[in-house]
Amino acid sequence: MHMNGIVAATMAVLLCGTPLAAQDTLRIASGSKVTSLDPIATAAAGNIEAYGQLYTHLVRKDHDGTFKPGLAQSWDISPDGLTYTFELRPSKFSDGSDITADDVAFSLLRVAKDKSSAYPAGFAPIKEVTAVDADTVKMMLDYPSAPMLSNLEIFNAGIVSKADVEKRGEEAFTVNPVASGPYMVKEWKPNDRLTLAANPNYWREGLPKIKTVDLIEVSDDNARATMLMAGEIDVDRHVPWPQIDEVNNSPNVSVKLEPSTVLYLVLPNLAKPPFDNPIVRKAAAMALDRAAITNAVTLGHATVANSTLPNALNYYDKNVSPPAYDPAGARKLLEDAGLLGTEINMMIVPSYAQTATLLKAQWDAVGFKTNVEQVDVGLFWSNLTSGEFEATTTWYYNETEDPDLAVRWALCGTCGSKSFYTNYDNPEVDKLTEEALREQDPTKRGALYSKIQQITVDDLPQIPLYYAPYSNGYSDHVKGLSLTPALQWTLEDAELTGG
Repeated sequence: MHMNGIVAATMAVLLCGTPLAAQDTLRIASGSKVTSLDPIATAAAGNIEAYGQLYTHLVRKDHDGTFKPGLAQSWDISPDGLTYTFELRPSKFSDGSDITADDVAFSLLRVAKDKSSAYPAGFAPIKEVTAVDADTVKMMLDYPSAPMLSNLEIFNAGIVSKADVEKRGEEAFTVNPVASGPYMVKEWKPNDRLTLAANPNYWREGLPKIKTVDLIEVSDDNARATMLMAGEIDVDRHVPWPQIDEVNNSPNVSVKLEPSTVLYLVLPNLAKPPFDNPIVRKAAAMALDRAAITNAVTLGHATVANSTLPNALNYYDKNVSPPAYDPAGARKLLEDAGLLGTEINMMIVPSYAQTATLLKAQWDAVGFKTNVEQVDVGLFWSNLTSGEFEATTTWYYNETEDPDLAVRWALCGTCGSKSFYTNYDNPEVDKLTEEALREQDPTKRGALYSKIQQITVDDLPQIPLYYAPYSNGYSDHVKGLSLTPALQWTLEDAELTGG
């Protein structure tokens, strides 16, 4: 899915706090903003991390990747894959009211059908969701969806209070929403921090162990790392690659490289010259020493990408590959087609300056003429989504380990995002996307996704660069906390030890 990582705060927030003697507040600093507390309103990274704490889900993914009961203590799926029945456990919202099947049906229909839902793709197969009784929910699909159970763990499928939303409307989410997750809102200061307090009514008895959590916005990567080493924060959402060794060599803090579904890539716009020409796309791919770029940017912490899908996904194919690094071959392609001197105008945000410099040098070396234009985040998004660009470089991640949403976001031309705004549309890929969604047999699904990956490394709607782990920094007294591939903190299982 989205390249949410570039949606960051524009000003660093400097903190003057010091570690507490008997600390009961966990301080997490991130470059991403919390802009809305409504789980269907936006798919930006800072919001996703907050939603996971405020709203509980029907199912939850355990550390070993298996599905465990969440709000639903059990479920049944009909043989045809069209009807899901969930039995709910007794549970309450943060205001003490019961969570009922009506709340679940309301929440799922809201994310699937509401016109203001920012990311309904995973729930498109839903036909209807109804409350059979107070504790039983029936969800009916128009067609089978192999990843539907895993999609119920996506950030926007959290359960909200029907009564509260119907009473207060949009106001229900502006300051103090009724929560169903491990935490509720204590105080929200937009552009500064979201302070969360443990939800005393959370259904997992005795959890969360940490009573207060501050999600603090600090846009400057270097400032966050310095704050972590100084003890002013407990967790740094992203330690820059060049600072990892410095953090690891500092007392009482360390960086964990955690598995992610993140893929960094080059996005060409196939609706505009020069990348509407497949020869240009192939020459551009052959010109890039992707291993050298990966090592230069991440200092060896990331893995060179071979596929158009993240390598942490189910059905990722390690045997596909875009054209190999061959600068002489790239130059010959351009020469033979009379394309030497072709201009590439590359739009980037400032944080991609190093990558852009490397791309420009390697493209120019084979006969392209590359111009780099830096723009702010707002203009970047505007230009990207409206197709007003020729090429850029960014990243996206996938919410689950199932590839359906990644394919729909990045490679499917008819699935809503114009193949990550590249305007790539291969009817065969679109057809295979729908077949793979409906296919219940894992072996057959795997073959369909391998075919999609092979077609797209040949067509080059994107040029994959590298697979990056999460590089989160932690104080040693934080135990049991990690960031899942789905961009969710495991806060309810975490604890603070000592000061």
